[in-house]
Amino acid sequence: MSTFDSTKTRLETLLKDIITGEIQLPDFQRGWVWDDEHIRSLLVSIARAFPVGAIMLLEAGGDAKFKARPIEGVDPTKATPNKLKKLILDGQQRLTSLTQVLIFREPVQTRDHKKKLLQRYYYIDIEMALLGQEYYENAIISIDADRIQRENFGRDIKLDLSTPEKEYENFFFPCNQIFNSDSWEEGLNNYDSNHGSKKFSRYMKFRTQVIKEFRFYDLPIIELNRDNKKEAVCLVFEKVNTGGEALTVFELMTATYAADNVNLRDEWFGNAQESIEGIEPHLRKQSLLREVQPTEFLQGLTLLYSLEKRQQDLKAGKTGKQVTGVTAKREAVLSLTVDAFQKWKQPLTQGYWKAAKFLRQQSFFSTSDLPYRTQLIPLAAVMALLGDRWLEPKIHEKITRWFWCGILGELYGGAVETRMALDIQELIGWIEDGKEEPATVRDANFQPARLGTLRSRTSAAYKGINTLIQREGSQDFFWKSTIRDLDETDWEERRLDIHHIFPKSWCDKNGIPASRYNSILNKTPISFKANRMIGGKAPSEYLIQLQKHDSVQLDDAAMNAILATHQIDAITLRQDDFEGFMASRQRMILAKIEAAMGKPVLVMDDLAFSDVTDEEE
Repeated sequence: MSTFDSTKTRLETLLKDIITGEIQLPDFQRGWVWDDEHIRSLLVSIARAFPVGAIMLLEAGGDAKFKARPIEGVDPTKATPNKLKKLILDGQQRLTSLTQVLIFREPVQTRDHKKKLLQRYYYIDIEMALLGQEYYENAIISIDADRIQRENFGRDIKLDLSTPEKEYENFFFPCNQIFNSDSWEEGLNNYDSNHGSKKFSRYMKFRTQVIKEFRFYDLPIIELNRDNKKEAVCLVFEKVNTGGEALTVFELMTATYAADNVNLRDEWFGNAQESIEGIEPHLRKQSLLREVQPTEFLQGLTLLYSLEKRQQDLKAGKTGKQVTGVTAKREAVLSLTVDAFQKWKQPLTQGYWKAAKFLRQQSFFSTSDLPYRTQLIPLAAVMALLGDRWLEPKIHEKITRWFWCGILGELYGGAVETRMALDIQELIGWIEDGKEEPATVRDANFQPARLGTLRSRTSAAYKGINTLIQREGSQDFFWKSTIRDLDETDWEERRLDIHHIFPKSWCDKNGIPASRYNSILNKTPISFKANRMIGGKAPSEYLIQLQKHDSVQLDDAAMNAILATHQIDAITLRQDDFEGFMASRQRMILAKIEAAMGKPVLVMDDLAFSDVTDEEE
């Protein structure tokens, strides 16, 4: 059975239905944004009887319930929800433009090519239009809200249409009279009588040639019937909305929830006037949660809701396709019920807070250091299910292994909705029932040669290894402090950043290629102060300088102990043995990676550095 019908409707009929409120916009449609040039081009196309594209409408009253709002400028006291019959899915900008230009008596709110806000009235130069269709582009003009066109930097009046008398005198027809020109025509007839002119006969030719095209213009209509599901309607809207900015899941959900009197914007952003804190402001109290997006939060809710339904289905004895699948895909998020949102929003918010605490335990303190924000979604969902049990040693160990396998196995890049859904089921099963390890733990594999190719700060494995070194308690070469020792008072001065161990300039002088010395094997987290003292010196030189500094005062054994916290072999470093240092550091870092992932890494006898790498710094 077809889910849509196609027909044609008179333009005037459509605009009247918009004014009365029978046709409105779904609330997820963004505000009207067409500029002055687009509007004039649209008017020219209709005047020339050119097609301007189909309009897509949705019959109201079906499963796809959206909060509706009238088109900009329409009186909301007249266009009430009870009058609604159809919603505009495609054609908002065209219909809004035509309503404001052809129906309203107020100036049209638009913009110029520089996006500057304008207020315009639209007119047609009658004599120029009578020259032929090829002149319409110049004949149809817009003019400022005072209906006066100026030149010479505003000092001289070029065209004055500020009164009907001036319109008759200059012979310009106001576009907002196109569908009801009786009064204007009567005024023009009187003008002719008073001034002895013969403009009315010319006007009648203009009415036949131009105005008639507007009055009898038909627009093709595609109308989706009310039987279409909400997610199908949202998908259709996104497919036809190729000319505009893509709508987010959050915006679509906001419109659907509003139909059930739930203000999703207030739920997320808060509303001080209504004393609603909002989920986002609450999450932002944790520095690691400041970049959590509303769509990500909705994905977490959908994971929890679909997992709950799956468990209920299995308990009820359902099998095969009768059992709900766990998912975080877009279509499923769009189907998330208001009841599910209300049930899971608080547990998930608490789950995010627990996830932030877990991340700090792993030595993540900044959102920029997080390898994958996407992995935070299933992590928070699992925390929501576990509550404080995540702190129990055996459970904590399993979560930690899963987390580091996701990072070091580089498994949470790209489209990961399927992995999220699998992980929340398998991780909970592993924790609660001792089932087999999650796929992320099983699939994770770190290639030793990867250490020689990690050079970009944006790489997940690069960020992960840097943080892993800090988690193991790496101390700064100068301040002798770890990242956990820092607080807000000394963060800027002592904070750690990743820097070269063998300096770039020293490596260049010694013929070591950048592809080698820019590897993460030759980098470690140290302070700006330590890095500045290192400069371009050989390690054997800068280590002695650091040790003797008045604020450091370390003997060789104490400095060697600090180097060991960075997984650095002091002997090869003090000997300026770059190759020996790289080999030993590879072995030491691989041992930490093995421990974090809880599985062996195949150790190679020789360093392997591939030419296919991350982007170099």
